[in-house]
Formats: sequence, C-alpha cells, structure tokens
Amino acid sequence: MRILQVLTYYRPHISGLAIYVERLSTALVRQGHRVTVLTGQIAPTWPRCERREGIDVVRVPVRGRIGKGVFMPSFAWHVARLGNSADIVHLHLPQFDAPVAAFIAHLLRKPVIITYHCDLQLPHGRFNHLANHVVGLAHRITAAAATAIVGYTIDYAVHSPFLARFIGRKLRLIPPPVSVAHCTETQVTQFRRRHNLDGVRVIGVVARLAAEKGIELLLQALPRILETIPNARVLHAGPSRHVVGEAAYNTQLTPLFNRYRTHYKLLGTLTDDELGAFYRNLDVLVLPSRNSTESFGLVQIEAMSCGVSVCAADLPGVRQPVLMTGMGTLFPPGDSQKLADAVVAMLQANAPRPTLAELVVESFRPEQIAAEYAKLYADTIVGRFTPDCDEPDAYRRLRNGSKRSNVVQTT
Repeated sequence: MRILQVLTYYRPHISGLAIYVERLSTALVRQGHRVTVLTGQIAPTWPRCERREGIDVVRVPVRGRIGKGVFMPSFAWHVARLGNSADIVHLHLPQFDAPVAAFIAHLLRKPVIITYHCDLQLPHGRFNHLANHVVGLAHRITAAAATAIVGYTIDYAVHSPFLARFIGRKLRLIPPPVSVAHCTETQVTQFRRRHNLDGVRVIGVVARLAAEKGIELLLQALPRILETIPNARVLHAGPSRHVVGEAAYNTQLTPLFNRYRTHYKLLGTLTDDELGAFYRNLDVLVLPSRNSTESFGLVQIEAMSCGVSVCAADLPGVRQPVLMTGMGTLFPPGDSQKLADAVVAMLQANAPRPTLAELVVESFRPEQIAAEYAKLYADTIVGRFTPDCDEPDAYRRLRNGSKRSNVVQTT
C-alpha cells in the first residue's frame, strides 16, 4: 500500500507524536509498504525533501507561527499532489491543518484514517482559550471526513470530549509502537561512570521541557525526597532549550534548576544508544504530567521494557501502563507532596527489577503495531471497517502476565 502520513511536527523534532509516527512508518516500510510523511519545515535548515529509514519525508515551508501553531500556505497543494498517488491518507491529531487534508482526501476519494494522540489543553489565557476552541472545531470537521479514528486506550477515550463521541461508531483501539535500542553492559557501565552514578539512587525523567509535562512538580518534590534519600539524583533526558512555545516555562523553572543543580541534571537529547543505557541506570522513572495533553506516556513502556518501575500521574490513559503491568505506582495529578511520598516509598522498597520486561517489549513491538494498522488500512480501503473498543490483545496479555508474575502492584 501507499500511505500518506500527515502531521505538523516530525523528526528531527522530538515529541512522542513524532516518534510514534517514525516508529510506525519505519515498521510499515519494512513490511513492504511505501510511506510518505508530509510535515512542516519547522527549522529552515531542515531539508525540504529527504529519505529517512526508507520513508519519503516532504516538508512544507513554514511562513508564520503563533505559539506552537504554524502557517503553511502551500500545505493544501502538497496534500493534493501527494494524496493523489496514495491509497490512504493517515492524519495525526492534534493538527490545526487537518480539515484541509481531510477535505482534499475526500475530493480525491481517498480513505482517511485519524490517530488521535491527545486532547489539546493549552495554558490559561484568552488567546489560548480561543485556540483550544478553534482546534477543537478543526478536529470535529476532520472527524466527519474520516472512516476510522484510532485511540490508545478506552480509559482515555471515555474521558476525552473528542473521542467519547466516536465510541462504538468510528473508534478503534491500537497500542502505540514502542522500542528501545539495545545497549551492551559496557555501554551501561560507561554511562554510569560518565555521570558519576555509583552509590546514587537515580530518578529518571524523559520529556521535553513543556508546561504540560509537570516538571515543576518533581522539582518541588525534590527537597522532601532528599530528606529521606539524600543520595537521590534526577537525570532528565530530553530537549530543554529552545523548545517551541515554552520560553516562559523555561524561564519559570530556571531558578529551581539552579537551586537543585547538584541533584537535578539536564542531559539534553540523547542518542538511541544513550537512551537505552540511561533507562538501565534508573531506579525509578517519573512521569509527572499535569493534564490530558498526555494520553499514555510512551516513555513508561520504554522504561518498563528495561525492567524499570514507574511513578506516574493518575490521569486517564497515563495510568494504564502501571495498572496493566503492576510495574509502579500512581500519584494524584498536580500533588508534589504525594509524588515525593511515592518516589521515596519506591526507592526505600529496594524491590527486585520486575519480570515483565520481555512481555512489555513484545506487546508494543512496532512490527506488530504496524501489522494492525496495515489491516485497518486494508479494511478501510475495501469498506470493511468496523469499530472495536474492546481492550487490545496486547493489553490483556500484560494484565494476565502481571497476575501470574511476582510483580507487586504498588498503586
């Protein structure tokens, strides 16, 4: 099949959505499909056209920007040109330009699939309030032209104002594709030595520096953690400088980073090999996200696949990896004291590494997820699509594996 993937931000931009599409597209290519990604040329130095991992990437010039939103005057022309030769058009929301792509695909008689990654929830403010409504309207228009809408979990879907209306009508649940690069014991040891981690209890964070990620909660929890675990240190992997639309948030957190600089280290963006070694040096991964902009947290699965337990906010969708596997604990969203208590309890427990790592790897393997999408594409093309909101088999296997294993659920 010839598949056109459409999203605003793609690699080398770093976000869960961009990584999701890259993993899915790479796996589809390995299975013999032809994939083109249409995206924005966010940085002028990025090539307009290139081939990455067998994927044809076409970037539309960005002529203006408001916050994280971009203005791409030639977007419609590119959708028409590339959509004409595609068998299916796959849109990834949130995306302000999605109605244009959906309308053009409809004119071209091309089936439209949506993967809905999360609700958009911008910070308080008149402009952001208006933007939330405009994007919400754009998504509803897009959904009208779509045959199928993919979500991650039924937990998130029933709490999402957008997805809830499509349960039993257009919604299909497919797990996200997740993988972590293999790394050797030598690489793990070198990473530990490079960051002076001997004798240290390591708390990990993997996130770009964005307001919805709730990084300030962990910084606020740190003094309480250090009272009990004085050798604790936070390693934060992910972009922390020049994150689009997050200058004010960066400024807000800078004094806290300076105050706790001996116990909180910003690593920046890591290579795949470095990220694998990073996970294998953690005692616990923390996901302190604040709101529905986080719908699952792929980094939880990455950590669990390396045998690392997770402390995550008890948010719809976000809580599911911990609930499915028992590999971690949950805390009330926005409560830094409860976060501190949960992290301390996990570090004091000194529990052995959980035994479900291999099952986690298998359940979210990109090749398996790509095969599910390929079947969805084929069913949609021939008019055989049926909605299915039952729990995916991968999730059932994890729950059953958790019950049979010696993992102790700490929620």
